[in-house]
Amino acid sequence: MNLRMISNLIGKILLIELIALAPPAAISLYYQETDALKAFLITMIVLAAVGFLLCSARPKVRAFYAAEGFVVTALSWLVISVFGALPFYLSGAIPSPVDAFFEVVSGFTTTGASILSDIEALPMGLLYWRSFTHWLGGMGVLVFLLAITSFGDGEGHSLHLLRAESPGPDVGKITPKLRQGALMLYVIYIALSVIEVIFLLCGGMPLFDSLCTMFGTAGTGGFSIKNASMAAYPSVYLQNVVTVFMALFGVNFSVFFLLLMRDFSQALRDEELRCYLGIMVGSIALITLNIHSQYQSWETALHHAAFQVSSIMTTTGYATVDFNNWPEFSRTILIILMFVGASAGSTGGGMKVSRLVICFKAAAKEISRMLHPKAVRVIRLNCKALDTRVIRRVNVFMTVYFFTVALSFLILSIDNFGMVTNFTAVVSCLNNIGPGLELVGPTGNYSHFSNLSKLILAVDMLLGRLEFFPLLILFSPSTWRRRKQPAVQ
Repeated sequence: MNLRMISNLIGKILLIELIALAPPAAISLYYQETDALKAFLITMIVLAAVGFLLCSARPKVRAFYAAEGFVVTALSWLVISVFGALPFYLSGAIPSPVDAFFEVVSGFTTTGASILSDIEALPMGLLYWRSFTHWLGGMGVLVFLLAITSFGDGEGHSLHLLRAESPGPDVGKITPKLRQGALMLYVIYIALSVIEVIFLLCGGMPLFDSLCTMFGTAGTGGFSIKNASMAAYPSVYLQNVVTVFMALFGVNFSVFFLLLMRDFSQALRDEELRCYLGIMVGSIALITLNIHSQYQSWETALHHAAFQVSSIMTTTGYATVDFNNWPEFSRTILIILMFVGASAGSTGGGMKVSRLVICFKAAAKEISRMLHPKAVRVIRLNCKALDTRVIRRVNVFMTVYFFTVALSFLILSIDNFGMVTNFTAVVSCLNNIGPGLELVGPTGNYSHFSNLSKLILAVDMLLGRLEFFPLLILFSPSTWRRRKQPAVQ
């Protein structure tokens, strides 16, 4: 284990967080928010001290293997969450350290679950920081580090880091150079973010509100600066803009890259994209038919159905209405969409559409094998044969996923809330969505839970965002045993 390399990278991550705290500190200075400004300055001083200290650990060997990639990823997300919670705790805005940690983990993991009952009471600087954690965590701080700097001896070492943080069953390169590919991802991410802000400003939304709404949309996080979420903006235009951009940020960014390269045919042939859009359109149609009697017109029903399907499937979590009041059929569809999630390689959470496609194809292959034992059938995705290692990782992921759901659901039952509340809270946090049903619905929050349950849900958020393995490997004893490093593959 290359501890010096790990320390150096975590130090750089903390310095990135230090820079990210400058804008909200400036906002607190502008609005004369004394307590918040002091909290930001203290946090920045601590980050500078710890960050530069860790960066001073110059690695003698720059070799970087899979184990280091997983460890750096898990530790980075833990430490940025701990330090990111300090402004809320030190300012007194969230006096409980567990609550502050829960809120910031929810931000960085783009979950959007909150313990706050009066969001609008927060100082402006903290509102900005709370929303910006979504944008920073959406694409990933390690991908950003990879885009702006180089480390390790060769592309293979960098790929270990990208694989550890990027969501999806498999991670490849979109350009021959990995650093160039990471930079391209952020260029697309920033471009879409800027375009959304422009559309929101054109609809009359104030600049501060537009930025914070964009942070939640781009990171598919859903933290709003209003207690009523997007319902606080009654403009159909603004809500439709957010609907479209939530759906866009749930698309695999490789598709956008193909479109930029004018490879339209390959982009449109992408199986995951077609399934993603098919599930979304089908769900919108079914919910619209089911809820139209609750609204004055079909157009209104379609508007709210499209917004909530886009919000839940992309795991954003914004709301225009309280879908707790929808018929059971529509609520059930939303719960199913919580599991489905967005596309691999997007900022969305959930199981990912590509994993479900692979699972269905694997099941079809097994059925075919039973009927025709001697037949040879290869599982393909986008006309490419899938490596057996990818299929094995998908199977392991699904096993760990459902085991985590069951264990977390069991622990939360200690608080003695209803099954729907507990179940949807676990599913919502593990899939990085935010709102669930009943007590944790769009008009509720997670403040009712005990500290133990909040910590379990915070761990679920991290497990969901990192897709289990980096965090599990971090706490595996075998990770820290001395052993001969394998060759880079």
